[in-house]
Formats: sequence, structure tokens, C-alpha cells
Amino acid sequence: MSATMKIVVTIVAAYLLAVGIGAILIPELRKLKAGQEIREEGPKWHKKKAGTPTMGGIAFILASLVCIVTGWSGMRSGNYTHLMVLALALCFGLIGFADDFVKVKKHRNLGLTALQKLLLQLVIAGVFLYALYRAGDLSCELWVPFTNWHPSIPPVVYILFAMFVIVGCVNAVNLTDGIDGLASGVTIPVMVFFAVTAYGMGKADLALFPAALAGALAGFLWFNFFPAKTFMGDTGSLFLGGAVCGMAFALDMPLILILVGLIYIVETVSVILQVGYFKLTHGKRLFRMSPIHHHLEMGGWSEYKIWGVFVGITCLMCVLAYFGVRGWFV
Repeated sequence: MSATMKIVVTIVAAYLLAVGIGAILIPELRKLKAGQEIREEGPKWHKKKAGTPTMGGIAFILASLVCIVTGWSGMRSGNYTHLMVLALALCFGLIGFADDFVKVKKHRNLGLTALQKLLLQLVIAGVFLYALYRAGDLSCELWVPFTNWHPSIPPVVYILFAMFVIVGCVNAVNLTDGIDGLASGVTIPVMVFFAVTAYGMGKADLALFPAALAGALAGFLWFNFFPAKTFMGDTGSLFLGGAVCGMAFALDMPLILILVGLIYIVETVSVILQVGYFKLTHGKRLFRMSPIHHHLEMGGWSEYKIWGVFVGITCLMCVLAYFGVRGWFV
């Protein structure tokens, strides 16, 4: 089977597996009473979502993992970058799982402390980047999209910078998971972009990971789209964050995150602006609520409309990013 056909089969298989696993997993999560606690300061109409099973991200993680391992069996190239990206995503997913477990166990909306998560994430990011560097997959040149400019940065400085980029990216994806299906929907075109880009650069083994995840997320939307039957939880959103930034660094083009991850960035900036404005004005708010999707909700936008606009913007940005990286294709 050709690499192209294997990637197509992987996408379809991941989709079907995610649907099947989700159908089995959700009733089990209900039996375990793994319901989501809704934060008090959130939109009042979100209260009706309390008790919806969380940690549903396990479905797309397992589906993509099975398809990735199966697909890679015939695509061994002697390069292990794809395994590093998978390991990064899984490690972040484990942090999310621990966070979700504490929330469910103690019936509260707060799991691990912010410091615990930050330290764990920095360590994982540092190990991943060092492994990439030692394998020769991290050039420490910061390529600027649409240009031939790629300034070289000292390895130590680059890795420290990259560690904070990864942690910021992972938590930005986590913030996007605020309404039904949003993080799933936004991340699908991002994974398609990375799959097409990796394949175009002659890295079919690396392309298999985002391809499988895109298919698995599409299957997961059967259960996660409004009205959600399950939430992905931090288990799923941190895994996705790891996958997004892991692919960007594995392809040695981290600044492409500014384009394909625009929605993640806007969500994060809206929170930073809200907190900063609140402190500077001693209690005034810049937005009705942050992240920005809640501001739009409170302005009358339906979850359907927010989902469609945010996913549409991401698709357009991914197309733009594709034209920005075409010169890298072999």
C-alpha cells in the first residue's frame, strides 16, 4: 500500500474507531459519575451542562493511537521524530488526565494547582525539545513564514524560548475548549494542515500522526458537538495542545502557529486583556466575559455560530499558511 493510501485509510479508520470507542466509553463514564463541574463565574446557561461526562478525549486519543501504531508498522524510515511528537502529546494528555481525575474525585472545577501544571509542562517541553535537537530535527533557526529570513539563535536561548511557546500553546488550546465541539472543530483543520505539510516535505511517517488525529477528532464530534454528550476534558485538550505545538516544532516552523493557531491566540489574548484591564481599572471589564467565545455568547451568538465562525477562520488561516510553506516541499 502506498504512503498516500495508507494515510487516507488511517483517517477513515481513526474516524470509525473514535465513533465506536465513544459509544462504549460515554456510558462507562456515566457509571463512574465522571461528570463535569461547571465553574461558577461561567455563563449561567452552562449550568445545565453540569454532570456531562468529562475525559471523553480518551476516545480520540485511543482511536488515533491505535491507527498511528498500526500505520507506522510499514513506514519505518529510521527517523523517530513522529514518536517524539506522540510522546509529547501523550505526556500532556496524562497531565490533563491527572487534572480531570482530581476534579472528578473531589467534585470541584479545579484540579492540579497552576504551579504543579506549569512545572510539569515545562519539564516535558524541555525534554521534547532537547530530544529533537539531539536528533538533528531542531535547527534553532527561526524561519519567518512567507520570507527567506531564518535567523539563527543560540541553542540554549532557542530551547528556553520554545519551552514557553509550547506551554503557552498547550494552555491556549485548553482555553479554546469552552463550548461544545469548539476545540475539536478548530483543531481538525490544523491537523489537516500539518498532515499535508509533512507529506509535502517527504515526511510521510510524521504526516500519519496529524492525519489520524484529524480523523479521530471528526469521529469524536459525534459526541462533542452541541449539545455535547461528553466533554474532552483537560485529558483531551492538553493532548491536542501537545499535538499542535509538537508538530510545529517537529517540522521546524514554530512561527506557523501564529497563522494556524490564530483562534487559540485570540482566546488567550482575550483572557490576558480581561485580567489586565480588570486590575488596572479596579474592577471594570473589557469583555462581557473571557475567553472571547463567552463574550460572544453573552452578546447573543449561538454556540453553532461561534463554532462555525471560529472553524471557518481557522480553515482560511490554514490555507494561507499552506501557501506560506509550499516552498519547503520537496
